[in-house]
Amino acid sequence: MRIKISKLLVTFAAVYVCAIPAFAQVEVDTGNAGISAILDESKTEEEYLTVAEESTLSFGYDNIGIADVEGHLNVRSGPDTDYKLVGKMTGNAACEILDIDGEWAHIMSGEVEGYVHTDYLLTGGKAVVRANEIACKVAKSTEGGLRVRSAPSLDGEVITTMAEGEKLEVVSELDGWIEVLLDDETAFISADYAVIDQNLDTAITMTELLYGEGVSDVRVDLCQYAKEFLGNKYVWGGSSLTNGTDCSGFTMSVYKKYGIKLPHSSVSQSQMGTKISLSEAKAGDLVFYAKGGTVNHVGIYIGNGQVIHASNPKQGIKISPVGYRTIHSIRRYISD
Repeated sequence: MRIKISKLLVTFAAVYVCAIPAFAQVEVDTGNAGISAILDESKTEEEYLTVAEESTLSFGYDNIGIADVEGHLNVRSGPDTDYKLVGKMTGNAACEILDIDGEWAHIMSGEVEGYVHTDYLLTGGKAVVRANEIACKVAKSTEGGLRVRSAPSLDGEVITTMAEGEKLEVVSELDGWIEVLLDDETAFISADYAVIDQNLDTAITMTELLYGEGVSDVRVDLCQYAKEFLGNKYVWGGSSLTNGTDCSGFTMSVYKKYGIKLPHSSVSQSQMGTKISLSEAKAGDLVFYAKGGTVNHVGIYIGNGQVIHASNPKQGIKISPVGYRTIHSIRRYISD
């Protein structure tokens, strides 16, 4: 039976906590139990809907759905597992539910339109409650070259710059300044050149998961291996891909699997290999970032203008645009 979902204007209360999604390849028909234990199962759908009606902040969704998986939820071109993959939703990613056809929901999430199995999708009031729990308050740069400073003053050291449209998580709002989280440290941007919004993750297109031509198998394998740990914990000084690692511990441990020995220091790693330009970068190269001219962060370039990196204790291992902060240098260690 085909069910058309009636339009429900869903609004949400403001919250400031970002979710940390775990990564694993999860197919919609594996029977994964999901992560609905976060919700109070004793509540009825009517009680959840009451929460939605009493909320005040809108994310722009009429019929919101939230991926209820511990890894990735496959988005397919049609309502069956035989259809091709068109994208993936990480756990807690949001979507607009267009309609439901049997056990499959027709959804739109970011740039991805397709079908997901309803066993792995929160809908209605439960989706509203989850959205309130996981939404992240972010500051979006309205101008290119926005300076990120070490203190809320024009005298503060410029750590890096933000491109127009880039986002950083908000820690607090000050008089004329916004305190943001820049990987594992706090920083400040002018409130005159940024807007604050509530953010929910959306689906990743298959194009974003692919690599360019000429990328060797080892590079593809290295990046796929690194993505297995997406969402795992950040621990300063750590190097465990499963129990917690910092940025250089992450790159060191991933590279170790491929016989490349790196020191547990982003500064030392930036002095090894061959220096290349961003235009030359291939999946598997390392991208370095700096504060005051001194390297203090590193990530793995995974193609399509993205890096995977151990960011901070709140967000763990995540994927970001390669230019989310000013690039210091890029180094190559893999011989093609």
